[in-house]
Amino acid sequence: MNHQPTQDMPLVLSGRNVTAVLGPTNTGKTHLAIERMLAHSSGMIGLPLRLLAREVYTRVVERVGVANVSLVTGEEKIIPPGARYSVCTVEALPRHTNVAFVAIDEVQLAGDLTRGHIFTDRILHLRGRDETLLLGAASMRTILEKMLRGINVITRPRLSHLAYAGSKKITRLPRRSAIVAFAADEVYAIAELIRRQRGGAAVVMGALSPRTRNAQVELYQSGDVDFLVATDAIGMGLNLDVDHVAFAQNKKFDGYQFRDLTPGEIGQIAGRAGRHLRDGTFGVTGQVDPFDNEMVERIESHNFDPVKLMQWRTAKFDFSSINALRNSLDKPAPIEGLVRALPAVDAQALDHLSRDEEISRLATTPKRIEMLWDCCALPDYRKIAPAQHAEIIASIYQDLVRRGSVDEDYMSEQLRRADNVDGEIDTISHRVAQIRTWTFVSHRPGWLADPTHWQEKTREIEDRLSDALHERLTKRFVDRRTSVLMRRLRENAMLEAEISPSGDVIVEGHNVGHLEGFRFTADTQAEGSDAKAVRAAAQKALAAEFEKRSERFAAAPNGDFALGSDGVLRYVGAAIATLVAGEDVMKPRAVLLADEQLTGPARDKVAARIDRFVAHHIETVLKPLTDLASADALTGMTRGLAFQLVENLGILQRRDVIEEVRGLDQDSRAALRRLGVRFGAYHVFMPALLKPAPAGLITLLWSLQNDGREKNGYGEVVNVMAAGRTSAVVDAEFDPVFYRLAGYRVLGRRAVRIDILERLADLIRPALAWRPGIGERPEGAYDGSKFLVTAAMMSILGATADDMEEILKSLGYRHEASTDVDVAAKFAELDAFAAKAAESAKPQVPDAEPVPAPVVLEASAVAAAETPETSTEAVAEEAKPVLLWRQGRFENRNRTDNRGNQRGGARQNNQRAGAEGGEGEKGERRNFRGNKRKPSGDNAAQNHAGEGENRKHHRDDQRKSGAPHKGGPKRGGQNNKHEGNQRFERQERVVKLDPDSPFAKLAALKEQLKK
Repeated sequence: MNHQPTQDMPLVLSGRNVTAVLGPTNTGKTHLAIERMLAHSSGMIGLPLRLLAREVYTRVVERVGVANVSLVTGEEKIIPPGARYSVCTVEALPRHTNVAFVAIDEVQLAGDLTRGHIFTDRILHLRGRDETLLLGAASMRTILEKMLRGINVITRPRLSHLAYAGSKKITRLPRRSAIVAFAADEVYAIAELIRRQRGGAAVVMGALSPRTRNAQVELYQSGDVDFLVATDAIGMGLNLDVDHVAFAQNKKFDGYQFRDLTPGEIGQIAGRAGRHLRDGTFGVTGQVDPFDNEMVERIESHNFDPVKLMQWRTAKFDFSSINALRNSLDKPAPIEGLVRALPAVDAQALDHLSRDEEISRLATTPKRIEMLWDCCALPDYRKIAPAQHAEIIASIYQDLVRRGSVDEDYMSEQLRRADNVDGEIDTISHRVAQIRTWTFVSHRPGWLADPTHWQEKTREIEDRLSDALHERLTKRFVDRRTSVLMRRLRENAMLEAEISPSGDVIVEGHNVGHLEGFRFTADTQAEGSDAKAVRAAAQKALAAEFEKRSERFAAAPNGDFALGSDGVLRYVGAAIATLVAGEDVMKPRAVLLADEQLTGPARDKVAARIDRFVAHHIETVLKPLTDLASADALTGMTRGLAFQLVENLGILQRRDVIEEVRGLDQDSRAALRRLGVRFGAYHVFMPALLKPAPAGLITLLWSLQNDGREKNGYGEVVNVMAAGRTSAVVDAEFDPVFYRLAGYRVLGRRAVRIDILERLADLIRPALAWRPGIGERPEGAYDGSKFLVTAAMMSILGATADDMEEILKSLGYRHEASTDVDVAAKFAELDAFAAKAAESAKPQVPDAEPVPAPVVLEASAVAAAETPETSTEAVAEEAKPVLLWRQGRFENRNRTDNRGNQRGGARQNNQRAGAEGGEGEKGERRNFRGNKRKPSGDNAAQNHAGEGENRKHHRDDQRKSGAPHKGGPKRGGQNNKHEGNQRFERQERVVKLDPDSPFAKLAALKEQLKK
């Protein structure tokens, strides 16, 4: 070892020019040190906390100017050129200096197991040229007089009285109290409880960054909150206006074990109660047992056991090798009263690094070993495992040895990871600890190529994270509204209340609730002792506001109102009333949604305006229905049918009112059509109501009368209509009534809009009305009594072939099965006959070659014609089923087997025409052979075929189709049909097919199939 011989000699220290100012808290020791330092030409003061150093630095700057004061901590350096005074943390104090004055505060920390050796070293070695002050607790007197012979000791009494106040619940602690706990979880839990009960608390912990702690202390000092929840960090000289200190825990972890607090530690913390001449109290809260009498007496009298030992570690290190350095750290204390300190963070890091082979290969010279020891001084701000902390130190040391400075890419990556203000309190606290590590690195001389850049960068990130952490703490643990209101209440001030344009009720600048329409909803956080006063202040503002709002409401235009599908009436977005069932489905009642403060004439005005709007809205949206209900000119059966339409909200199935419809004359039908009624093939309805707005209102009105808003499917079918769907798959969970109310009819598994069903009738009607040999065959027509489903029919319904089968069955149609081959053959036969008939009807042109007529074939017929040689078995295998549809019969109707020349048979045929095949002015006149004496005046296909067909055309159509004139059979009735069929057969016999044509082959094939 290269120790000098003097190292083994006992220390002989002098206390000349050293003064110890000792006493309990609140004795003005720190203030004295500042005054004495400024009385000298230069000076230096060492403080136990970076936070306290910042506080003292600010006070000194206020006295002598920023250019004359330095601030030096492990993470921050402000060193103006020519600065005469320095404020430092004890760790940042040099071991030797040439300034005139030196002061070291809280010297009792020399006995601390973690940091004590630093304080001991500065107490023993650091001196001012003219004066040295040691400030601390009276328990240090004996040990200081023993270590520093000739020291001058001054004791100062406490300026105020400290008394024990016993045990109190946290929620009953007095204002301006500090609650002390030693675990972060316990601190947060207490702060959360105080926020709920008392408005909020500031939080001070050693793990917080100095900037965050400053902001939290200011939150408390400014009076925004009346409570402070802290660890023992508040015992280290922070000047706080605390009246009472309550211990929520009396055990702490000292870095090695959990142990009870010593009387001296309790006294140091409790002494923060009471400032200057104001007395303070202390006590316990939560689960802590009350202090015994002896403990209370010692704290109140500041009588604590003297410090007998100071932690010590040599400051003379042997850098000849890593092992030599470790051995020098194990050197025993040289004199009585000093005890070798337990391994600190730097010694633990060195122990781990000494076992790293890479580090051992690099640390081969005294200079490099000294550099390694310098790296080990990196504080463990994150409180991680020693091995993890050693890994960071190893990375830094390897860069310093190999590169000469820390790799800037590595530094940048570490800062990038920390530079994120998202997350909760614990997450941001962890990032603050990370950035503090790199802030320390940036201030180490010679560690970075561009230290100024990194110092600015780390400071910027740390400030941003600290501000975010303060914001999270304040948001979580402070209810600013409650705290401010309680302060105003304590001052007996009248609370000022106002209402913002958006409806927020503001009391003393804080939102205490929201006014929506004429209802005030108080903020749920307005609880506790201030709730009554808050409500009283809010009601004062609401009384005048309700009066003004009622005036504006009564004069509001209809555009400011909206009636929702939930039955709630809203005024500029605010719920004002809700509709309930009335005596008439078209006249619901409105229940006003308002507080009791809306009374008298103001309430009457609001209610009257609501009633006017509801009536206007129904009359506007359901105008066809309201006009029909109020049509006084209607009489007799016409008025009865109108009443049924109104009662059923605009839709009737025609078969349910077939007798009433038959009883209407032309004038009655015309009167109903002028009022918006349409007589369709399947329904009597009002097309104007088949829109989303009327359908939605109809659904709402029905539901009010029938408690339908709670039923499955309420409002859903109207959404289907709004999407433009002509049909939809029926939802089995929905109440079927909602389909009818929205204008749909459930047919099988699909619900089809009723106006679309009438369009379907318009497609079916010509297919059934066509007769072979009369005009061009319409699409879907078969033989004059049946039809096939066409693509157009499926398209307008948005249905598949299977859906169409269910729909037609539900409409009363019946089907019979055939095959595509038979159908194709039939079509070919009919079309060939039609072509020959058209050819024979043309005038003959002499000397001209005959031109064969074009033949139109169905797809199946074309396929069959292309393979005339196909065998009977092959055709049978390829044949596919085809459904041929015809009109069915309603039950409970008169039926007859005669040939149709009786009046009953004619009426029965007409019923089928009206109910199943579609009724219209032209439909009733010519679609069927058996007509009533007076044909119907309604036109079901007026949009497709037009109106105004005169009676002459009607008679012509009857003659062409063999149908009798009104009044019953004429010229033999059914015999006319036989005559027509005979003419068709004669014409058919006249046509001679070419034996080589495909039609002849098809006919032969059909005959083979029949056999």
